[in-house]
Amino acid sequence: MTALFIGLMSGTSLDGVDGVLADFGTTPIAIRAHASAALEPALKAELLALNQPGINELHRAALAANALMRVYASVVEQLLAMTSFVPRQITAIGAHGQTVRHQPQIHDGTGYTLQLANPALLAELTGIDVIADFRSRDVAAGGQGAPLVPAFHQAVFGKPDQTMAVLNIGGMANLTILGLARTDDVLGFDCGPGNALMDAWCLRHLGLPFDAYGTWAASGQVHTNLLNTMLAEPFFALLPPKSTGRDLFNLDWLELQLKGFPNVMPVDVLTTLTELTARTCAACVQTYGSKSKQLIVCGGGAFNAHLMARLQALLPGVVVQVSDAHGLPAQQVEAAAFAWLARKTIRRETLDLKSITGTRGARVLGAIYPA
Repeated sequence: MTALFIGLMSGTSLDGVDGVLADFGTTPIAIRAHASAALEPALKAELLALNQPGINELHRAALAANALMRVYASVVEQLLAMTSFVPRQITAIGAHGQTVRHQPQIHDGTGYTLQLANPALLAELTGIDVIADFRSRDVAAGGQGAPLVPAFHQAVFGKPDQTMAVLNIGGMANLTILGLARTDDVLGFDCGPGNALMDAWCLRHLGLPFDAYGTWAASGQVHTNLLNTMLAEPFFALLPPKSTGRDLFNLDWLELQLKGFPNVMPVDVLTTLTELTARTCAACVQTYGSKSKQLIVCGGGAFNAHLMARLQALLPGVVVQVSDAHGLPAQQVEAAAFAWLARKTIRRETLDLKSITGTRGARVLGAIYPA
């Protein structure tokens, strides 16, 4: 077994696949290469459509999973070419898959979370062992199945005797609080929507996949009454552990919020959506991480300058910084987390996520698909 692992992540923002080749033979973790691949428009549209019930969805989901694995394999190929490593030198790939449904602990008392993937195909295409399906065991053990990255945040960002907050802003936003009482204490949960609603609104009105640097949002005004209507969403009042996804925060949800506000300009809707993300995330920091003087931000939202400025304005006593300043670039954090999780699985190391997902106890997460 080598110390080399690949992590692959495609998040709810559907902005593509990120991959890292991580070396755990050093302290801290060393990223030997980072590569990414965009999703073809047709595949992106199909993955988005599969978040909702539809005709022949089992067949469509299987084909979409196969197509996604080919994108994953192309990222692996890039990583190997960049480093001159060969498949036999890589211990395993940690592959997250694409979340299309996330409904833990509902319906039958257990619930489910579904990440589209075909790990057997990925192992066949790459010649490398694949670790996948990380979330299902946590849900089976009574947990939310998300977020999983706070344990990784502790490993790479945690500092003795210091409370710190880490905010991952992908399609959804999740917060990690490190060092609440002891250095091994970790609290993590989903705050609410991250980029998903903003991106969907940009696509509808600009034909663009996202608001680059938050430029369009910065040109508008927050509609206070609309914002207050959005903030009344019951999810925001739930106590941790909690998680969410496109099952709740989607364009149908947004249209429902807009029903009483037919005359709001599209740019002001986007500004208000950006403020919603900033307000809900800042409120979680203030409520659960009030002792933290640092907020480390990663994920695609870290590149939204307007959103970052709003976070800093709402948290005047906290230094808000992109994770690059702490040794791991914002776009690489989640992929690196799944390389780390794959290593845990291969080594049969358990993760105790009681304070994060609410699971009943320590479990080994993930399923192994040998090459």
